[in-house]
Amino acid sequence: MNRAVVVGASLAGLHAAQALRRQGFDGELTLIGDEPHYPYDRPPLSKEFLTGPGDVDKLRLRAAADPDALGVRWLLGRRAVGLNRHEPSGGQVLLDGGEAVDFDGLVVATGARPRRLAPELDGIHTLRSLDDAVGLREAFDAGPARVVVIGFGFIGAEVAASARARGLEVTVLEAAEAPLARVLDAEAGMAVADLHRGHGVDVRLGATLTGFTVDGRAVTGVELGDGTVIEASVVVAGIGVTPNTGWLEGAGLTLDDGLVADETCLAAPGIVVAGDVGRWPNPRFDRLIRVEQWDNAVEMGGYAGRRLLAWGRGEAVEPFAPVPWFWSDQYDRKIQLAGVPGPGVAMAQGTLAEQRFVRVYHRDGVVVGALCWNRPRQAIQARELVGREAPLDEALQVLG
Repeated sequence: MNRAVVVGASLAGLHAAQALRRQGFDGELTLIGDEPHYPYDRPPLSKEFLTGPGDVDKLRLRAAADPDALGVRWLLGRRAVGLNRHEPSGGQVLLDGGEAVDFDGLVVATGARPRRLAPELDGIHTLRSLDDAVGLREAFDAGPARVVVIGFGFIGAEVAASARARGLEVTVLEAAEAPLARVLDAEAGMAVADLHRGHGVDVRLGATLTGFTVDGRAVTGVELGDGTVIEASVVVAGIGVTPNTGWLEGAGLTLDDGLVADETCLAAPGIVVAGDVGRWPNPRFDRLIRVEQWDNAVEMGGYAGRRLLAWGRGEAVEPFAPVPWFWSDQYDRKIQLAGVPGPGVAMAQGTLAEQRFVRVYHRDGVVVGALCWNRPRQAIQARELVGREAPLDEALQVLG
């Protein structure tokens, strides 16, 4: 393998490039990104970037501080629009503008894009990129009378907390009967709702969005199914993301809620996947999973770089089987989740009402996940317990 291409100047893409170099790849390495920015850290965008000084320079990832250090050819502000695959391996990445970049090995790390509300009006924001965050920060700076957040996932929750930290009035709308239904059990989700209500957020669950009131092209309010109109000049849509796989259509790859790969992140000969765009059978679970988490992007990016080089050398590798790990800072609470929720739930310590607790998820007496609120030491322990599939009794003793 003489020419490696990484599509996605992201956290995962950067770690893949680093891994290639660290493992001895000395060929031509190209990193393509559709944003004009060098790789930066996304988690602060919904938190301290909105509430602090908004220093863009501090967001750049340390590994990208010296762009020349990796010996990478950077193609930033360029969008991949297609993929030509050769047999038995290799091919070309097609870019907007007509350029084609040849590769022997390819890392797909194109992430995901936010789902958008229709129609697109002035004052309606999404939050995924640095440019999105700059625009939302400017909207907050203008001092809107009310911010409406649509969707009570982690991004919506963090944006709501940041808006309240700036003294703005906030309403959060969620169609489900509990927040974070895709990530947490209903009781834990309601604890998140109570946390926000305790900080003055108007939380409305089971809410149906039917439309907007406008003044020209500018949003002035949100219309609900019960006839209520909530006045707002800033609306933030946090209604999930869609994997960026459109450019891969027609290339003979398996696309199903992401680019599907095997247990070693290999999607096809000479093509590996990393980060939010990847879907693979983690051996810890009995299904394909796609993980939208910072820690997974780091681990999967590094693994993908090593996997690609191993493919080029004809070497075998162990499956990619991490313990999913996520955290969210909201107000004075650090919420950490190791593993995944399971059908069984047990409290190791504290109570939901205290908003300082350890909640353990289990299946058939084996720990599969743990939710920790303001319990950083136990969060580290929980990750280790999930990783070795500890029995529930042991987990309750250790975490209690």
